[in-house]
Amino acid sequence: MSKKPFIHVTRKLPDAVTRRLLASYEAALNPDDHLQTPEEILKGAEKADALLVTPTDKLTPELIEKLPANVKMIATFSVGHEHINLDAAKKRGLPVSNTPDVLTDATADITLLLMLGAARRAYEGERAVRDATWKSWSTVYMLGVHMTGKRLGIFGMGRIGQAVAKRARAFDMEIHYSNRRQLPPEQEQGAIFHADPEDLLHHSDFLSINCPGGPETHHWLNANRIAKMPDGAIVINTARGPLVDDAALIAALKSGKLFAAGLDVFEGEPNINPAYRDLSNVFLLPHLGSATIETRNAMGFKALDNLDAFFAGKPLPDRVV
Repeated sequence: MSKKPFIHVTRKLPDAVTRRLLASYEAALNPDDHLQTPEEILKGAEKADALLVTPTDKLTPELIEKLPANVKMIATFSVGHEHINLDAAKKRGLPVSNTPDVLTDATADITLLLMLGAARRAYEGERAVRDATWKSWSTVYMLGVHMTGKRLGIFGMGRIGQAVAKRARAFDMEIHYSNRRQLPPEQEQGAIFHADPEDLLHHSDFLSINCPGGPETHHWLNANRIAKMPDGAIVINTARGPLVDDAALIAALKSGKLFAAGLDVFEGEPNINPAYRDLSNVFLLPHLGSATIETRNAMGFKALDNLDAFFAGKPLPDRVV
């Protein structure tokens, strides 16, 4: 019997994914789910044929250069791959795969949760009930704003952006979007295209950020762009934390320029800007966009599909480099 490939797994996997992994591979697991240091990753790589990593693992050029020659592939349990230096991987001839297309619905659902939570002051309301500060019904108590009938601007109209638009139409929202290219009419579904993202801002009572991360969009939502939004607008980010200039967003929330924000991702997470914690008009979640049992299993199975293809000598279904 041929020897099973050995996989070094950096974080704890869902049970169903672990069972499938161990049926086909030898593996070093991380049962207590601690954040592995670069040294631990390199130590685990000493006898590994491939690495199964996550967004919490920073595969820098230096780390990739130090990987032993026995490591032949890197599979990441994520759609994004900013945590892996792709140039260094390409230089080493290391294929990298990701897990696209399976978290669209879960992320779109959490976007709607954030929209409603921010607009209807869910954080404040929940705290009032728990802290027993809710005294009586009142005509002016904790007034939020309607989603229904408002204009939703979507920055990045890929699969997730389109899924957000689909859900928002149930609230009779007018959909505006900006994208690298205009979608065909059957995908637009009546949404209004803005070639210039700056123009999109003027039409965004709600702004949902759904674009990719990277140098081109770093701190895309800054003070100048927030100033172009309608007064009392609401910002939602379920894409990447660094897309937002935290200082600018916090200032706009404090000043009242923005009514509220709903955030699932943060720059430097989990070490977020502490000023967010002191704001009552921001609805915060700890990066739960893909956190359903079904989605995380599907992501893990995608990662294993790519490993299976690699060790069978077949093209990777989701190759990044």
